[in-house]
Amino acid sequence: QLQASGGGLVQAGDSLRLSCRASGSTPIKYGMGWFRQAPGKEREFVANIDWSNDRTRHADSVKGRFTISRDNAKNTIFLQLNSLKAEDTGVYYCNTVPPINTYWGQGTQVTVSS
Repeated sequence: QLQASGGGLVQAGDSLRLSCRASGSTPIKYGMGWFRQAPGKEREFVANIDWSNDRTRHADSVKGRFTISRDNAKNTIFLQLNSLKAEDTGVYYCNTVPPINTYWGQGTQVTVSS
């Protein structure tokens, strides 16, 4: 499993930085990404980064506010969350891209109060 960390309870407009470290045995095919699940909703894509060229992609709902990055040496990805909104509340997960079912960890809770 991949374990995300860095979540918390913040106010609207605040920032957070999430982290996720992959072990050397993680079968990363194309890259890694962040996903989230809001209460009562299905899990959705947030952002991903390609391992070969560092190209990134962000969901429209977070463009301009969230930024995915990685530390090559530590096999770690990050998600910088700025200008948080109440609708960003949810459990944030990291996984490979494409996702591997057995690698969904418990995620990290992000709660944004308005």
